[in-house]
Amino acid sequence: MPQRFVLTFYLLIAFCLINSCSPKTTETASAKDFKLMEATIASIHQAFEEGNCNCEQLVTAYLERIEKYDQPSKLNAIVVTNPEALTIAKQLDAEYASSQKLRKLHCIPVIVKDNYNTKGLQTTAGSLALKGFEPSDDAYQVRVLKEAGAIVLAKSNMAEWAFSPMVTISSIAGETLNPYNLNHVPAGSSGGTAAAVAANFGTVGLGTDTGNSIRGPSSHNALVGFRSTLGLTSRAGIAPLYLRNDVGGPMARTVEDATKILEVIAGYDPADPLTKHSEGKVPSSYRQFLYKDGLKGARIGVLRVLSEKNPDPQVKALFEQAIVDLRNLGAEIVDPIEIANFDSLSSDQWCSVFQHDVNEYLASLGENVPVKNLQEIVSSGKYAPYIEENLKYHLNHENSAEAGFHACSDAYSDPKRIAFRKAMVEVMDRYKLGAVVYPTWNNPPAKVGDFEGYKGDNSQLIAPHTGQPAFTVPMGFTYDNLPAGLQFLGRPFDEPTLIKYTYSYEQGTKHRKAPARFPALSESEASR
Repeated sequence: MPQRFVLTFYLLIAFCLINSCSPKTTETASAKDFKLMEATIASIHQAFEEGNCNCEQLVTAYLERIEKYDQPSKLNAIVVTNPEALTIAKQLDAEYASSQKLRKLHCIPVIVKDNYNTKGLQTTAGSLALKGFEPSDDAYQVRVLKEAGAIVLAKSNMAEWAFSPMVTISSIAGETLNPYNLNHVPAGSSGGTAAAVAANFGTVGLGTDTGNSIRGPSSHNALVGFRSTLGLTSRAGIAPLYLRNDVGGPMARTVEDATKILEVIAGYDPADPLTKHSEGKVPSSYRQFLYKDGLKGARIGVLRVLSEKNPDPQVKALFEQAIVDLRNLGAEIVDPIEIANFDSLSSDQWCSVFQHDVNEYLASLGENVPVKNLQEIVSSGKYAPYIEENLKYHLNHENSAEAGFHACSDAYSDPKRIAFRKAMVEVMDRYKLGAVVYPTWNNPPAKVGDFEGYKGDNSQLIAPHTGQPAFTVPMGFTYDNLPAGLQFLGRPFDEPTLIKYTYSYEQGTKHRKAPARFPALSESEASR
């Protein structure tokens, strides 16, 4: 071979190595190369197409971040990593090499909350009583994400059985902290997913939201969190808290990435009858609504009945600035809007249905499940002390409303819930609103151990009961680098409008920042 061709050959090899996202170079590459920090689905796929990274290298780099940071820093977001992740990554690399086509979520590493069934991978809902249990099937959402090419990278810690909106503590894994300030909580119950995605341990995550648990942790961790319309996405294969409220969905660093996850998981699933309501209401693509100018001409109402409930001054200041920003981005603001009888409509909406729902879930898992019902969970003694009162309450109060209300059905059949939703939609119609906004929480994340610091959660009062969609996006930072979120509430099945508004607000403000405590790995650290 002529010398000039030999030289060209070796220069080509050197170029490929320098521009790969191997563990040694991923997070220290030059600006033109792929960077793992804050990577998006689009940037990952671009890197694959340009040859700057492959799936095996990407997964390796994320696993190295988890190993370097999760336990050593005491963040404690991850319960278990997927031992098959690298094998799957190699298979996806081979598929791409052969087909030269990327699936929608080809090799996108997903952090999955530990209440989603994952075939062959431990699933415990945070409970020591289920330690070692590996489901024989995936939850619906996990299955369709895998079919789209995603990889379950790890299972994340959660508030045990999803009982706490404030903290993420489980008997299986202990307590998760907030990556922006380890002296504070990440909220619950999806705090493990939130902390992991915020710290760049994976590209996107899955959480569940019964009253707060996607939106609260997303707000506390400078993430985007989508609680979609009740019935838009399947809950099949997810350990329930209250099925009449439960929604599973995306937690991500960008609206675009959350939208891409929603696009895959939305739609009818025979295993979840509630998704029958979604038929005919799912567009061919949610990505088509990612308009940078999506707020131009929008009419948005300000719900002061929530934003003025003893707000922290710094959160209030961020919210008032958010209203200014919405207006500057082209929205017409209606401030305030009023919902007649809001207090009475929103009260007495909770019911004790956990025992019924969890018993049915456990029965669906087959003979190998370690505990068969709530009674066995309680009798085992394998639970964190802080949920003992919850477990025993539900064991003795089945299918009853907390204030004597007779109905315990879902948002489509419970008269009280239908009345609440009707009142909200009528107000939106009267003012011709596309969305209503308020702070996701009126207060910053509480300090670790301060259960009295649970203040300001606005997520519990509307969407979980009316079934309406509610999205949170980063609104900025308060004391000690603690994030805050802005929540957009929409009409049922009007996710397209919320995607327009939240994407436009995100692109116009750029509040998202990675936590400084979890920076890019240096070349020397990454090569160890």
